[in-house]
Amino acid sequence: MASNEIFNQDCKDCGRLDEFLCEVKRKYPDYHARPVAPFGDEQPKLLVVGLAPGMHGANATGRPFTGDYAGILLYQALYQFGYSNRPISEGRRDGLVLTACRITNAVKCLPPQNKPTGLEINTCNRYLNAEIAQMPEGTVILALGSIAHQAVLKACGLKLKDAPFGHNRLHRLPNSRYLVDSYHSSRYNVQTKRLTEEMFHDVFRRIAGLFDH
Repeated sequence: MASNEIFNQDCKDCGRLDEFLCEVKRKYPDYHARPVAPFGDEQPKLLVVGLAPGMHGANATGRPFTGDYAGILLYQALYQFGYSNRPISEGRRDGLVLTACRITNAVKCLPPQNKPTGLEINTCNRYLNAEIAQMPEGTVILALGSIAHQAVLKACGLKLKDAPFGHNRLHRLPNSRYLVDSYHSSRYNVQTKRLTEEMFHDVFRRIAGLFDH
């Protein structure tokens, strides 16, 4: 994205994250190891919000959910439901194109142990706020996991009690937008069957129903 309101490649507002990324870059010189930009259509119907870049996935490749386990189920679903031209996301030069969809993260930088602090989530929320503000009416936001869900609510000026997290739960947002929740497509959730392919596809079917409504 061109606007620094939505994404700033040079952001160093979170000292702990900036120091950690510098350490990662020294250990893995070929890794992106900087804030990871949103990826996809600039005027999407669907905005997918994850937690943060993964160490050997988005942090390495510079593209959300690319190169790690969490992206496998996500990109397969995006392909099956017509948002992507390829079912696999391998790297920024793989030719993958998203249509009517964009992927972003609640926290744009890799956090240690994949656990951002509350302050880091709040500090980064201004970017998500600006990104959602540019979404057209009728946009559906898919939150992957409870932290992404909470970040979306904060970005929209809503309280947690206004919209409790729940898998495949639908919430109405201001300005005729919608929020749909899903368990995160992490390795742990998939391997423990907390999130199955059918459960994930049910979420996308619900989203399709909103567009058909």
